[in-house]
Amino acid sequence: MTTMTETEVLRDALGQLRDREQVAQRLLESSRKHSFDPDTELDWDAPLEDGKWFWPPELVSLYDTPLWRRMSEEQRMNLSRLEAASLASLGIWFEVILIQLLARHIYDKPLTSAHVRYALTEIADECRHSMMFARMINRGGAPAYPVRRLHHNLARVLKTVSTTPGSFTATLLGEEILDWMQRLTFPDERVQSLVRGVTRIHVIEEARHVRYAREELRRQMVSCPRWEAELTRISSGEAARVFSLSFVNPQVYTDAGLDRREAVAQVRASAHRREVMQQGARRLTDFLDEIGVLRGVGRRMWKSSGLLA
Repeated sequence: MTTMTETEVLRDALGQLRDREQVAQRLLESSRKHSFDPDTELDWDAPLEDGKWFWPPELVSLYDTPLWRRMSEEQRMNLSRLEAASLASLGIWFEVILIQLLARHIYDKPLTSAHVRYALTEIADECRHSMMFARMINRGGAPAYPVRRLHHNLARVLKTVSTTPGSFTATLLGEEILDWMQRLTFPDERVQSLVRGVTRIHVIEEARHVRYAREELRRQMVSCPRWEAELTRISSGEAARVFSLSFVNPQVYTDAGLDRREAVAQVRASAHRREVMQQGARRLTDFLDEIGVLRGVGRRMWKSSGLLA
C-alpha cells in the first residue's frame, strides 16, 4: 500500500478546488442579490435604547472577572459601548489594510476576469463597512480607538512585503473572529438595535469575503514555492500576535473610569476571555491547520498569541 507524499496530497486538494472563475461568478451573483447600503438600510436617527448593551456582555473583555463583579450594571453597559467602539475602530483599520492587499492581489490579474471583478466588489463592500463602523462609533457617542503606533507602522510593512497567501491569511484572521462574535450579536435582543443592524449587514456580506479568501488561500498554499509557504506561516503567527494585542484598546478601561493596569491584568488572567478568543478563532485555526499554515515556528507564534490552544 503506497502512502501519498505531502506534495501529492496538496495537488489532490488543488484538483478538488472549484474553478476560480466559477467561484467568483457565484460570489458576484450573491453580491448582486444580497448587498446593502447602510445609509438607507439602518435608521441612524432612531434614539438609542435605555437599558440595552452595545455588545453582548459575555463578549465584553472583563466579563466574569473580579473587577466585573464589582462594577454596577451601568458601568458594565458603558464598557460595552466603549469596547464596541474599539472593535469598530479596529475593523476600520483592518479593512483599510485589506483594501490595499486586495488591490495588490489583482494588479497583475486579467482585469476583465470574474475573479478581479469580485475583488473590486469586495473593496466596495469594505469601503461601505468602514464608513458604517465610523458612523456607529459617532452615533454611540464614543471616541475612536486607533491601534498602537507600533502596530500601525508594522501594518505598513505588511502591506508592502506580504506574499499573496500571507495577505489572505491576514484577511481571514481579521474577518473570522469578529464574524463569530457578530453572529452572536445581531440576534441578541439585549443589544442596541443599531448595533444589531450593523452586525447583521457585516455578517451577510463578510460571508462572501471569507469564501473568496479561503478558496484563494487554499489554492495559493498548494501552488506557492516552499519559501513563500514558510514565510506565510511566520507572518501569520506575527499577525495573530498583533491582532490579539490590538483587539481591545486598553484606553477603554481608563475611559470607563477603571484602573487600567488592574483591568488589563484581569483580562489576561481570565479563563473566560481566553476561551472566547480561542472559540472565536477555532473555525479559522482548524482551516489553517488543514491547509498547512499552522506548522513549525508559525504554530508556536499562534499559541503565544492566545488564539490557539
